[in-house]
Amino acid sequence: MTCDEAEILLHALIDGELDAGHVREVENHIATCPHCAAQLGAYRDMQAEIAAADLRFTAPPQLRRRIEAALPQPRIASRRSVLRGFAMGSVVSAMAATGIVAIVLRSDDEQRIESEVVSAHLRSLQAGHLTDVISTDQHTVKPWCNGRLDVAPPVIDLTALGFTLIGGRLDYIDGRAIGAVVYKRRAHIINLFVAQTPNASRSPARTDDVQGFNIRRWRDHGLSFWAVSDISADELTEFSDKFESAMRTNGNS
Repeated sequence: MTCDEAEILLHALIDGELDAGHVREVENHIATCPHCAAQLGAYRDMQAEIAAADLRFTAPPQLRRRIEAALPQPRIASRRSVLRGFAMGSVVSAMAATGIVAIVLRSDDEQRIESEVVSAHLRSLQAGHLTDVISTDQHTVKPWCNGRLDVAPPVIDLTALGFTLIGGRLDYIDGRAIGAVVYKRRAHIINLFVAQTPNASRSPARTDDVQGFNIRRWRDHGLSFWAVSDISADELTEFSDKFESAMRTNGNS
């Protein structure tokens, strides 16, 4: 594990968000790296100072009285309204049984992962974090990924189509290591994150706006893709369309 990789995971280590495997990797690195050990110590000191500081705010009693006065007065429930409540509970139970609640949970999970993707994109823009392997040759980037990931991302050179391949790196999303292929559009960086997905079915691409960045996400060939950049949504759609078209032409390079 390099210092750049360890720095990404230090906060997650402090907050107890890493699995046992990543905890061992980070702790083994810290044991032999004075720089990262000092960084971890500084983070822990900061965490202790924040925990010890009295940062709670107690609302005055007048605020409570004003809120209570503004609330509608409670009414005695009639037998009919009680029965209506039971009926509504049955509807919610039926929704859960048919998987509607699961869909809501999946939506929340997707939003969390998209936030992690944007955070990883922002980290990559820091000096020295963008690429682990710098190359405009897809036949250099893909073998580098093959040796470090269970599933290497497809690496496609789109330079002739207006999106320059500049390299790749190892990143962490949703607590696991995944590949990131890096492209450039004029002065703008596009990070394409690729991870294996248990759902091998293809899903159409869609674009979301998260924290001011555009994310284009889709599934194909048993892989999940997230392309994130500050270029316009139309240009990011153009990128994903050209990438998918090239994948079909090249047979999942």
